[in-house]
Amino acid sequence: MPALTENSAPDPGFGLYFHWPFCRKKCPYCDFNSHVREAVDQRRWTAALLQDLDWFAGQTSKKRLTSIFFGGGTPSLMEPETVRALIEGAAQYFTFADDIEITLEANPTSVEAASFAGYRQAGVTRLSLGVQSIRDEALKFLGREHSVSEALKAIELARESFRNISFDLIYALPGQSLDDWRSDLETALTLAGDHLSLYQLTIEPNTGFAGAVRRGEFAMPAEENAEELFEMTQSLCASAGLPAYEISNHARPGFECRHNLTYWRYGEYVGVGPGAHGRLVRDGIRTASQQIKRPESWLAAVEKEGHGTEVSEALRSSLECAEEMLLMGLRLDEGVWFENFSAVIGQPMSGFLRQDRLDNLIDAGLMQMDEQKLRATDRGRLVLNSLLPEILV
Repeated sequence: MPALTENSAPDPGFGLYFHWPFCRKKCPYCDFNSHVREAVDQRRWTAALLQDLDWFAGQTSKKRLTSIFFGGGTPSLMEPETVRALIEGAAQYFTFADDIEITLEANPTSVEAASFAGYRQAGVTRLSLGVQSIRDEALKFLGREHSVSEALKAIELARESFRNISFDLIYALPGQSLDDWRSDLETALTLAGDHLSLYQLTIEPNTGFAGAVRRGEFAMPAEENAEELFEMTQSLCASAGLPAYEISNHARPGFECRHNLTYWRYGEYVGVGPGAHGRLVRDGIRTASQQIKRPESWLAAVEKEGHGTEVSEALRSSLECAEEMLLMGLRLDEGVWFENFSAVIGQPMSGFLRQDRLDNLIDAGLMQMDEQKLRATDRGRLVLNSLLPEILV
C-alpha cells in the first residue's frame, strides 16, 4: 500500500466486510455481535454469505474492490475452504484492485494458528491477531483462552505465511501501573511487525465486566491515569517508528489498515453477515444498511428471502452525513480533507462549521486547519465526541 501523503486527498477505497459471528466463548469485555454455538454447518453458512453477497452486488455497480475484511466473532474458526469460497465469490461480483488487502482476524490459540498457512493459500494477505496482553494474569482476567507462550508462537507462525501482520493489545486494566504498561509495550514493539492496535479497556453495557463493576469486583483506573497511559503509548510507538494514524491504531508508513481507512475516510463498503453494517451510494443518495443480528434469524431470512438486511435507510440530510463523516475522519491523524468532504457531501465543509467556535478550539490546541484539511490534535482526539457539537452548525 502506498504511504499516506500530505499533498493530495486519498482515495477512500471500496470495502467488503464479512461477519463470522461465532466464538468458542464470550469474553467478558466484548460487546460485539458474537455467539457461542456447539456446532456450525460451515457449508450452509458459506452458501448463505454468498447469497447475501449476491443480493448486495445487485444493489451496486461492479466497483473496484480495495479491501476485504473477515471480522467477528472469531473468523479463525472458519475453515480455510470457507474463506477461499468467499474470496472467490467476491471476485465474481467486483473487480479486485491489483494490491487488494484481504484481512482476517485470528485468535492466537495453537488450534487456530494451525490454519494460518491455509488462509494464506486461500487468498488472505493480512492477519490481525487478538493477542490482547503479554501477561498471563491479564489474559486470565480478560477471559482469553490462549497463554502468552501460545501468542508468541502464533506471531512467529504468522510471519511464516504473511508479510503483513498486526496484533491487538488492551491496556488501562485495573491495577495496571505506568511502569507495567511501559514494560509490556516495549516488549510488544520488539515483536510487532508494521501495525499495532492498542485499545484502552472500556466497560460496555450488557457485558460480563459491566456486571462485575456493578458488583464491586474491580474498579477502573482513574481518568487521569488513563490519559497518562495514552500519552505514553503515543510517545513510545512514535519513537519506535509506529506513529498513531488513528486514535488506537499505529503503523509504519504504508502499512495502515486499508479496510478501516475506508470506514474512517467515509468510503463505501458492503457489510455481509449477522449484524454487519454497510454504506453504499445509490442514485446519488448515501444509504445505511444493517443486517439482522441473531445468527439463526439472519440465516433463516437469507435462505427464505435471499438477503439478511433488517434496516436500509437513506441518509438524506446533508448535515447528518457531514456529522458522520467528521466524526469518523477526525479520528485519523490526517483529519478530513476538504476535497473528499465536498465530493461526498456535495457542499464545502465551511457551510457546516461555526467558524468562531472552531477558531476557539484551534487557539486551545484542540484542532488544526490548513488549506487542505481539518484535523484534531492528539489532545483533541481524546475528547472528539465533545468537540463536534461545538463546531457544527
